[in-house]
Amino acid sequence: MLTLPMCNPTEEHNPMREILILTENELRQAVSLDMTLIDLIADAFKKLSAGKVSMPPILRMDMEDKNGEVDVKTAYVPGLEGFAIKISPGFFDNPKIGLPTTSGLMVVHDATTGQVRAVLLDNGYLTDMRTAAAGAVAARCLAPEGATRAGVIGTGVQARLQMQALAMVRPIDTVHVWGRDADKAKACAQDIERLTSATVTVSSSIAGLVRDSDIVVTTTPSRKPLIDASMLHPGLHITAMGSDAEHKNELAPDVIAEADLFTCDRHSQSARLGELHHAVGAGIVPEDMPVAELGAILSTPKKGRKSASDVTICDLTGTGVQDTAIAIHTLSVAEENGFGTKISN
Repeated sequence: MLTLPMCNPTEEHNPMREILILTENELRQAVSLDMTLIDLIADAFKKLSAGKVSMPPILRMDMEDKNGEVDVKTAYVPGLEGFAIKISPGFFDNPKIGLPTTSGLMVVHDATTGQVRAVLLDNGYLTDMRTAAAGAVAARCLAPEGATRAGVIGTGVQARLQMQALAMVRPIDTVHVWGRDADKAKACAQDIERLTSATVTVSSSIAGLVRDSDIVVTTTPSRKPLIDASMLHPGLHITAMGSDAEHKNELAPDVIAEADLFTCDRHSQSARLGELHHAVGAGIVPEDMPVAELGAILSTPKKGRKSASDVTICDLTGTGVQDTAIAIHTLSVAEENGFGTKISN
């Protein structure tokens, strides 16, 4: 009878590994909204549009009875030592019970072995940071260089962060805020004034806000268009970042048709669930309308704004490459500073 040698499969095939656990507080110490982050996200967009990134479509799950949704995003960027998988829930009734709308985490895997390296318990913080940075990238790339007047539609965390980021790349001295709730709009305006040192006012109408702004950022989960073509004026730039699902829509289809330039973070995503999706669905623009992604314009500026009077639109649907970029950067900073708790697996 043949007797096989005894072995310990754990020791032979599964050597002890350490996984770094980082809390939201530690992540906040490791990374903040600054020019380093803005440049990092710009570089990620360039690589994405150059075809150097493997990024699958967003995995989405809607929970309509809970007014909630969950997105899963990821991307592999050659040259980075890891990749991130992000789980991002958004539950829009949470503020009624004193909880934030978004939460979630990122899991960082080793790009060579696939092994888990770290779990980033960010509760949406890193998503907020990379989204704000993307808004700054879009403005730096497309908005008039001398733009001083900004408008933000929405009163949540991202409204505040978008204005903070915008002030880093354009000489903003005036900000207009519009929100459905007057008290929330006032509180948002006060926070933006503190973050940017700009003069901030609450607008009574969206049309008035757009009229008085060189740059407008929309930051809502609206299901109905907030801006239509009648509000557009020469030199205006709009960054729309709220439409990240098929049922969300901040820009009327005629806005896309009337703009001198429409761009987005990822063409396929905008066409599937972003602002382009609605314009094509309404028959306002053709399905094969030429679209230059933000990364392509960053690499070839002549594809962007042609004159100071152009009306430009950028649709930000949120990409997995942003998540991998900020996760790997943040993990590197955290490790350098000794943040986190290591557990054995």
